[in-house]
Amino acid sequence: MRTSRDPAGSTVVDAGQRSTPPLSWAVVVFWLVVVTLLVAVTGVVLGRDTRPAPFLVVLPALLAGRGTVRQTVVASAWVTLVIVGSLVDTPLGTAGADAAVIAFTLVFNGLSVARAAQRIRWEGEIARLRSAAAALQRQILRPFPLMTDQLLVHGLYQPVEEDSRVGGDVYEVVSSPYGSRVFIADVQGKGLQAISAAFAVLSAFREAAVAEPTLTAVVDALEEAVLRHNSFAAQTGERERFVTAIVLGVDDGDEVQAINCGHVAPLLLHAERATPVLRQEPCVPLGLDALAPEPRTVEWFVFPPDGTLLLCTDGVTEARDPSGAFYPLEAARGGLGRGPPQGRTGHRLRRSAPPHGGHAPRRHRAAGAAPAGRRGSSLTGRKGRPGQDGHGRPP
Repeated sequence: MRTSRDPAGSTVVDAGQRSTPPLSWAVVVFWLVVVTLLVAVTGVVLGRDTRPAPFLVVLPALLAGRGTVRQTVVASAWVTLVIVGSLVDTPLGTAGADAAVIAFTLVFNGLSVARAAQRIRWEGEIARLRSAAAALQRQILRPFPLMTDQLLVHGLYQPVEEDSRVGGDVYEVVSSPYGSRVFIADVQGKGLQAISAAFAVLSAFREAAVAEPTLTAVVDALEEAVLRHNSFAAQTGERERFVTAIVLGVDDGDEVQAINCGHVAPLLLHAERATPVLRQEPCVPLGLDALAPEPRTVEWFVFPPDGTLLLCTDGVTEARDPSGAFYPLEAARGGLGRGPPQGRTGHRLRRSAPPHGGHAPRRHRAAGAAPAGRRGSSLTGRKGRPGQDGHGRPP
């Protein structure tokens, strides 16, 4: 999760712009002429009368799956003219047989045109639903960069959808009396129900991050929010959901508190290296605390003033390339740690991931990466700017 409006920041990619483009007229004309010539040449080579109807009549139907209505109409007219011309040149045994072939061709071509029109209408409806769902999600999530006294956070959020449904990846950074609280989460499932659960847990975090003095109390409030949402969902016949999440607490010291609720572990980008920072086993996801053998606990790790934390969702780790191979985040993390740590990390991640995330078969993938750096050092790689102390805060 990473989004920014400045050149060094992040981007939000609109999945609605990734629909399959229609066929060009050159491709349509090429295949119509080539298939017609193949049928004619086959008849000459074999020395027999090859009727074009069985071969050409399927062309408009095939074109209806990718082409426009106008292209399908042109293909239907072409096929009809070729078949009628072949019957005039070499008629069948009776006039009734000729009429039957022509009638079958007209009906089949008409159905192909209707199918193309229906497909385009459905695609338009899906695009509108996708746009509405994405707009709703953009209203829930604040745009990057996000800034507190301790942190400067950029983000990259790239939904990859096969239908109109949007997933439940959310993030937030809150400045509280106890320091900065960072939150990234992934709701189980997708669609408006997932967005509803995401909004519930996000609202709970925004309130608890300011009100609760300890990180465990913040996570307890998130747990209660998920349980309440699941209770309401059960009353309406919807399924219950769990939420994987990481909650961080960052103050003016060099150590950071973290509670990992079954989420992808963060990476520390520092000294041109990317290393995991959490050593303990993740706690159970939010909504499943009753199944845990022991309460959730806080883990501490060192966050250098000139370091950057990379948080991501499983949309990054589970993105797949056309061959089905998962995105190798572990192998790519060394490259993520090189260069200016904060402003370009999301772009480096996006450049290495497109062959994977763009081909997640029939599944939603929301690739999210949130590089968070100490304020005053994240864009330049220096420990501080003039007028700031070692932690990047004004004196």
